[in-house]
Amino acid sequence: MSHAIQDRPLAVAPRRGSLSHARLPRWTPAAVAVGSVVAGVGIGLAAGWHSKVQWGLVSALLFVLVTYALTSKVEGSRQAKDRVATSLVWVCFVLAVVPLLSLAWVTVSKGMAVLDGYFLTHSMNGVLDAEAGGGVYHALLGTIEQVGIATLIAAPIGLLTAVYLVEYGGGKLAQAVTFFVDVMTGIPSIVAGLFVLATWNLMLGFGPSGFAGAMALAILMMPVVVRSTEEMLKLVPNELREASLALGIPKWRTILKVVLPTAIGGITTGVMLAVARITGETAPVLLLVFGTKLINPNPFEGAQSSLPLYVYEQYAVGTDAAVARAWAAALVLIAFVMILNLVARGIARWKAPKTGR
Repeated sequence: MSHAIQDRPLAVAPRRGSLSHARLPRWTPAAVAVGSVVAGVGIGLAAGWHSKVQWGLVSALLFVLVTYALTSKVEGSRQAKDRVATSLVWVCFVLAVVPLLSLAWVTVSKGMAVLDGYFLTHSMNGVLDAEAGGGVYHALLGTIEQVGIATLIAAPIGLLTAVYLVEYGGGKLAQAVTFFVDVMTGIPSIVAGLFVLATWNLMLGFGPSGFAGAMALAILMMPVVVRSTEEMLKLVPNELREASLALGIPKWRTILKVVLPTAIGGITTGVMLAVARITGETAPVLLLVFGTKLINPNPFEGAQSSLPLYVYEQYAVGTDAAVARAWAAALVLIAFVMILNLVARGIARWKAPKTGR
């Protein structure tokens, strides 16, 4: 009998706050969110606030506080802290997405007013800025050529610099290169434009051209490419390098056939981030390209236009027709960047190494 009592397992009472404790229904966060929005709007209307941003901030604060109070009462303080952290993440996500969606909505709603085939295939030649009509073809062509030339200059230099820093770099030279890359990352665009203006235009005597603007854009693009590529190359496991080198493959071939294909997705994304940054620059183009209403397909001679400069010029006119063209050009600029990103992602997936099971 004594042995039977000793062998019988002892029942352990569940502790408060364990997984067996009561939990809130799954629909609770959604219900709390809806209630917080309704309460925030009501408080804003009662207080006479006209800004919807204030309504949103009050709703977010109520959402976090109510979530903590309910969870603490039902599930305990430990779960309450976890839910509050999750709620803060969601609130920050919404606060980041709302301005983006608002910007996209305003740009699409106002830009579609004049965006059509005629607008994309005609320039402003013979059209006064205050008149209706005209198009954005000359600016779109200039942007494509200038960004393309800047990418052809900056992407190889940035890629090779990152390869040197990760695979070969060491000592004072690598430290100096890293320091100057960090400095170049924070250079204002107007400084890059003034540098090219002083050297290319004033010292060497060349006139305004799309190539001059492309060189300034390349200066702004290079540090972004170097930094992003450097981080992607560091993520490649050293075991892959060691396995390739153990087979007797030279280091340069290991980098070319193993390291770069492994990191091609991240490298492509970094290059596209750099392209997206320079595509919207206006100051270097204003200094070096000057802008024109005519179609100039030659980026190495004569003034050109670009989409950011076109938006600036049209919005500065101030008439309804000019402002409508500015919004339409802004929509074309956003679509241009989105298409480039989609193409880059497709290339990255196509070139990425295939892993079999």
